[in-house]
Amino acid sequence: MSERRACKAIGCCRMMVRYQSTRPDDRDVRERMVALALERRRFGYRRLHMLLRREGYEVNHKKLFRLYREEKLTVWRRGGRKRAIGTRAPMLLPLGPNERWSLDFVSDQFTDGRRLRILTVIDDCTRECLSLLADTSPSGIRVARELDGLIAERGKPQMIVSDNGAEFTSNAILTWAEGASVEWHYIAPGKPMQNGFIESFNGRLRDELLNEMLFSSLAQAKAALASWRADYNTSRPHSQIGWRTPVEFAATFPLRRALALRQTIGSAPTPDTAVRQDKTNTGSEYKTG
Repeated sequence: MSERRACKAIGCCRMMVRYQSTRPDDRDVRERMVALALERRRFGYRRLHMLLRREGYEVNHKKLFRLYREEKLTVWRRGGRKRAIGTRAPMLLPLGPNERWSLDFVSDQFTDGRRLRILTVIDDCTRECLSLLADTSPSGIRVARELDGLIAERGKPQMIVSDNGAEFTSNAILTWAEGASVEWHYIAPGKPMQNGFIESFNGRLRDELLNEMLFSSLAQAKAALASWRADYNTSRPHSQIGWRTPVEFAATFPLRRALALRQTIGSAPTPDTAVRQDKTNTGSEYKTG
Protein backbone atom coordinates (compact mmCIF):
# COMPACT_ATOMS: atom_id res chain seq x y z
CA MET A 1 0.00 0.00 0.00
CA SER A 2 1.27 3.42 -0.89
CA GLU A 3 1.87 6.17 1.64
CA ARG A 4 -0.99 8.22 0.21
CA ARG A 5 -3.56 5.43 0.62
CA ALA A 6 -2.27 4.48 4.11
CA CYS A 7 -2.56 8.07 5.36
CA LYS A 8 -6.03 8.36 3.82
CA ALA A 9 -7.10 5.15 5.54
CA ILE A 10 -6.07 6.26 9.02
CA GLY A 11 -7.02 9.91 8.47
CA CYS A 12 -3.48 11.24 8.97
CA CYS A 13 -1.74 14.09 7.18
CA ARG A 14 1.21 13.07 5.01
CA MET A 15 3.21 16.12 6.21
CA MET A 16 3.01 14.89 9.77
CA VAL A 17 4.19 11.41 8.76
CA ARG A 18 7.20 12.80 6.89
CA TYR A 19 8.11 15.37 9.56
CA GLN A 20 11.53 14.97 11.15
CA SER A 21 12.47 17.00 14.18
CA THR A 22 15.26 19.55 13.82
CA ARG A 23 15.47 20.18 17.56
CA PRO A 24 19.12 20.18 18.75
CA ASP A 25 20.25 17.45 21.10
CA ASP A 26 21.75 19.89 23.67
CA ARG A 27 24.16 17.24 24.84
CA ASP A 28 26.45 19.66 26.70
CA VAL A 29 23.57 21.22 28.66
CA ARG A 30 22.12 17.81 29.47
CA GLU A 31 25.39 16.41 30.73
CA ARG A 32 26.16 19.46 32.86
CA MET A 33 22.62 19.57 34.24
CA VAL A 34 22.79 15.89 35.21
CA ALA A 35 26.19 16.42 36.84
CA LEU A 36 24.88 19.35 38.90
CA ALA A 37 21.75 17.39 39.86
CA LEU A 38 23.87 14.49 41.09
CA GLU A 39 26.06 16.89 43.06
CA ARG A 40 23.10 18.80 44.55
CA ARG A 41 20.41 16.17 44.85
CA ARG A 42 17.81 18.42 46.48
CA PHE A 43 18.00 21.26 43.94
CA GLY A 44 15.06 21.71 41.56
CA TYR A 45 15.25 22.90 37.97
CA ARG A 46 15.02 26.59 38.94
CA ARG A 47 18.19 26.54 41.04
CA LEU A 48 19.92 24.33 38.47
CA HIS A 49 18.98 26.93 35.87
CA MET A 50 20.67 29.68 37.92
CA LEU A 51 23.81 27.57 38.35
CA LEU A 52 23.97 26.86 34.62
CA ARG A 53 23.58 30.56 33.83
CA ARG A 54 26.52 31.33 36.11
CA GLU A 55 28.64 28.90 34.11
CA GLY A 56 27.69 30.59 30.82
CA TYR A 57 24.99 28.26 29.50
CA GLU A 58 22.32 30.37 27.78
CA VAL A 59 19.20 28.24 27.96
CA ASN A 60 15.56 29.22 28.45
CA HIS A 61 13.98 28.07 31.70
CA LYS A 62 11.12 26.38 29.82
CA LYS A 63 13.55 24.45 27.66
CA LEU A 64 15.56 23.48 30.70
CA PHE A 65 12.41 22.24 32.41
CA ARG A 66 11.71 20.00 29.40
CA LEU A 67 15.25 18.60 29.51
CA TYR A 68 14.94 18.24 33.27
CA ARG A 69 11.83 16.09 32.95
CA GLU A 70 13.26 14.06 30.07
CA GLU A 71 16.24 13.14 32.24
CA LYS A 72 13.82 12.24 35.10
CA LEU A 73 15.54 14.47 37.65
CA THR A 74 12.41 15.54 39.50
CA VAL A 75 13.10 15.97 43.21
CA TRP A 76 11.08 13.61 45.36
CA ARG A 77 9.13 15.41 48.06
CA ARG A 78 9.59 13.99 51.53
CA GLY A 79 6.21 13.49 53.14
CA GLY A 80 3.53 16.09 53.69
CA ARG A 81 2.73 18.46 56.46
CA LYS A 82 -0.43 19.87 57.95
CA ARG A 83 -1.18 23.45 57.07
CA ALA A 84 -3.19 25.81 59.20
CA ILE A 85 -6.49 27.03 57.80
CA GLY A 86 -7.28 30.74 58.05
CA THR A 87 -5.79 34.09 57.28
CA ARG A 88 -2.14 34.75 58.02
CA ALA A 89 -0.40 38.06 58.59
CA PRO A 90 2.89 38.39 56.67
CA MET A 91 6.06 38.74 58.70
CA LEU A 92 7.71 42.13 58.67
CA LEU A 93 10.94 42.06 56.69
CA PRO A 94 13.95 43.87 58.19
CA LEU A 95 15.29 46.69 56.04
CA GLY A 96 18.97 46.25 56.77
CA PRO A 97 21.59 43.85 58.10
CA ASN A 98 21.82 43.29 61.85
CA GLU A 99 18.29 44.54 62.44
CA ARG A 100 17.04 41.09 63.44
CA TRP A 101 18.71 37.75 64.01
CA SER A 102 16.85 34.45 64.38
CA LEU A 103 18.03 31.53 66.52
CA ASP A 104 16.89 27.94 66.82
CA PHE A 105 18.14 24.43 67.49
CA VAL A 106 18.08 21.49 65.06
CA SER A 107 18.35 17.97 66.46
CA ASP A 108 20.06 14.99 64.84
CA GLN A 109 22.01 11.95 66.01
CA PHE A 110 25.28 10.17 65.35
CA THR A 111 25.55 6.69 63.90
CA ASP A 112 25.98 5.25 67.40
CA GLY A 113 22.75 6.85 68.64
CA ARG A 114 24.20 9.79 70.55
CA ARG A 115 22.27 13.05 70.31
CA LEU A 116 23.54 15.97 68.22
CA ARG A 117 22.16 19.49 68.53
CA ILE A 118 22.97 22.32 66.14
CA LEU A 119 22.48 26.00 66.95
CA THR A 120 21.46 27.89 63.80
CA VAL A 121 21.77 31.67 63.57
CA ILE A 122 20.71 33.69 60.52
CA ASP A 123 20.27 37.34 59.57
CA ASP A 124 16.63 37.81 58.58
CA CYS A 125 17.44 40.58 56.10
CA THR A 126 20.41 39.23 54.14
CA ARG A 127 19.52 35.52 54.75
CA GLU A 128 23.13 34.88 55.72
CA CYS A 129 23.87 31.89 57.90
CA LEU A 130 25.91 33.42 60.71
CA SER A 131 26.64 30.30 62.71
CA LEU A 132 26.13 26.53 62.81
CA LEU A 133 27.26 25.45 66.26
CA ALA A 134 27.27 21.67 66.73
CA ASP A 135 27.52 20.05 70.15
CA THR A 136 26.06 17.16 72.07
CA SER A 137 24.39 19.33 74.72
CA PRO A 138 25.01 23.09 74.31
CA SER A 139 24.09 25.24 77.29
CA GLY A 140 22.93 28.82 77.57
CA ILE A 141 26.46 29.89 78.46
CA ARG A 142 27.77 28.31 75.23
CA VAL A 143 25.08 30.13 73.23
CA ALA A 144 26.01 33.45 74.86
CA ARG A 145 29.68 32.88 74.06
CA GLU A 146 28.83 32.18 70.44
CA LEU A 147 26.78 35.38 70.22
CA ASP A 148 29.68 37.37 71.66
CA GLY A 149 31.88 36.06 68.88
CA LEU A 150 29.34 37.00 66.20
CA ILE A 151 28.95 40.53 67.61
CA ALA A 152 32.72 41.01 67.63
CA GLU A 153 32.81 39.88 63.99
CA ARG A 154 29.89 41.80 62.44
CA GLY A 155 28.34 44.13 65.03
CA LYS A 156 25.42 44.00 67.44
CA PRO A 157 21.86 43.22 66.27
CA GLN A 158 18.91 45.32 67.27
CA MET A 159 16.73 42.29 68.04
CA ILE A 160 17.07 38.53 68.43
CA VAL A 161 14.09 36.20 67.91
CA SER A 162 13.89 32.69 69.31
CA ASP A 163 11.48 30.16 70.77
CA ASN A 164 11.04 29.36 74.44
CA GLY A 165 13.62 26.59 74.63
CA ALA A 166 15.48 25.93 77.85
CA GLU A 167 18.76 27.27 76.44
CA PHE A 168 17.17 30.57 75.38
CA THR A 169 15.24 31.16 78.61
CA SER A 170 18.15 30.36 80.94
CA ASN A 171 19.62 32.88 83.35
CA ALA A 172 22.78 33.00 81.25
CA ILE A 173 20.90 34.28 78.19
CA LEU A 174 18.77 36.71 80.22
CA THR A 175 21.90 38.15 81.83
CA TRP A 176 23.68 38.33 78.48
CA ALA A 177 20.78 40.14 76.75
CA GLU A 178 20.62 42.71 79.54
CA GLY A 179 24.36 43.28 79.56
CA ALA A 180 24.63 43.52 75.76
CA SER A 181 21.55 45.80 75.50
CA VAL A 182 19.97 43.56 72.86
CA GLU A 183 16.20 43.18 72.65
CA TRP A 184 15.29 39.49 72.88
CA HIS A 185 11.86 38.53 71.55
CA TYR A 186 10.27 35.17 72.37
CA ILE A 187 7.63 33.81 70.01
CA ALA A 188 4.34 32.44 71.33
CA PRO A 189 4.51 28.81 72.52
CA GLY A 190 3.44 26.38 69.82
CA LYS A 191 3.73 29.00 67.02
CA PRO A 192 6.97 28.16 65.17
CA MET A 193 5.97 30.15 62.09
CA GLN A 194 6.29 33.34 64.10
CA ASN A 195 9.96 32.62 63.52
CA GLY A 196 9.46 31.58 59.93
CA PHE A 197 12.84 32.64 58.54
CA ILE A 198 14.81 30.27 60.75
CA GLU A 199 12.22 27.49 60.29
CA SER A 200 12.63 27.72 56.52
CA PHE A 201 16.41 27.69 56.88
CA ASN A 202 16.27 24.66 59.17
CA GLY A 203 14.21 22.84 56.55
CA ARG A 204 16.87 23.48 53.90
CA LEU A 205 19.64 22.41 56.28
CA ARG A 206 17.90 19.14 57.10
CA ASP A 207 16.85 18.44 53.51
CA GLU A 208 20.20 19.18 51.85
CA LEU A 209 22.68 18.04 54.50
CA LEU A 210 21.36 16.19 57.56
CA ASN A 211 19.18 13.77 55.58
CA GLU A 212 21.99 13.14 53.09
CA MET A 213 24.86 12.36 55.48
CA LEU A 214 25.61 10.17 58.49
CA PHE A 215 27.89 11.55 61.19
CA SER A 216 30.11 9.26 63.22
CA SER A 217 31.89 11.94 65.27
CA LEU A 218 31.49 15.54 66.36
CA ALA A 219 34.55 16.62 64.36
CA GLN A 220 33.04 15.19 61.16
CA ALA A 221 29.75 16.98 61.83
CA LYS A 222 31.51 20.31 62.43
CA ALA A 223 33.52 19.99 59.23
CA ALA A 224 30.45 19.11 57.15
CA LEU A 225 28.44 21.99 58.67
CA ALA A 226 31.23 24.49 58.01
CA SER A 227 31.50 23.37 54.38
CA TRP A 228 27.73 23.53 53.86
CA ARG A 229 27.51 26.97 55.51
CA ALA A 230 30.21 28.36 53.19
CA ASP A 231 28.41 26.91 50.18
CA TYR A 232 25.05 28.28 51.39
CA ASN A 233 26.39 31.81 51.84
CA THR A 234 28.55 32.06 48.73
CA SER A 235 27.22 29.64 46.08
CA ARG A 236 23.62 28.62 46.70
CA PRO A 237 21.11 30.95 44.94
CA HIS A 238 18.24 32.16 47.14
CA SER A 239 14.82 32.65 45.54
CA GLN A 240 13.64 35.38 47.93
CA ILE A 241 16.56 37.74 47.18
CA GLY A 242 16.48 37.65 43.40
CA TRP A 243 18.31 34.32 43.00
CA ARG A 244 21.46 35.87 44.45
CA THR A 245 23.61 34.38 47.15
CA PRO A 246 23.30 35.86 50.67
CA VAL A 247 26.82 37.29 50.44
CA GLU A 248 26.04 39.00 47.12
CA PHE A 249 22.82 40.43 48.55
CA ALA A 250 24.58 41.63 51.72
CA ALA A 251 27.14 43.47 49.58
CA THR A 252 24.36 45.75 48.28
CA PHE A 253 24.01 47.32 51.74
CA PRO A 254 26.47 49.90 53.14
CA LEU A 255 29.09 48.57 55.48
CA ARG A 256 27.91 49.05 59.06
CA ARG A 257 30.64 47.40 61.03
CA ALA A 258 32.85 50.49 60.75
CA LEU A 259 30.06 52.57 62.28
CA ALA A 260 29.80 50.19 65.21
CA LEU A 261 33.54 50.39 65.88
CA ARG A 262 33.74 54.17 65.56
CA GLN A 263 34.31 56.10 68.77
CA THR A 264 31.32 57.93 70.14
CA ILE A 265 33.39 60.91 71.37
CA GLY A 266 34.77 62.95 68.50
CA SER A 267 36.97 66.02 68.20
CA ALA A 268 34.10 68.31 67.18
CA PRO A 269 32.76 70.59 69.94
CA THR A 270 29.41 69.82 71.51
CA PRO A 271 26.43 71.92 70.40
CA ASP A 272 26.29 73.77 73.76
CA THR A 273 29.96 74.71 73.53
CA ALA A 274 29.54 75.92 69.98
CA VAL A 275 26.59 78.11 70.97
CA ARG A 276 28.52 79.62 73.91
CA GLN A 277 31.48 80.39 71.66
CA ASP A 278 29.21 82.11 69.14
CA LYS A 279 27.63 84.25 71.86
CA THR A 280 31.05 85.21 73.25
CA ASN A 281 32.37 86.19 69.85
CA THR A 282 29.27 88.21 69.11
CA GLY A 283 29.56 90.16 72.35
CA SER A 284 33.23 90.90 71.82
CA GLU A 285 32.60 92.15 68.34
CA TYR A 286 30.04 94.66 69.64
CA LYS A 287 32.48 95.83 72.34
CA THR A 288 35.39 96.31 70.03
CA GLY A 289 33.22 97.97 67.44
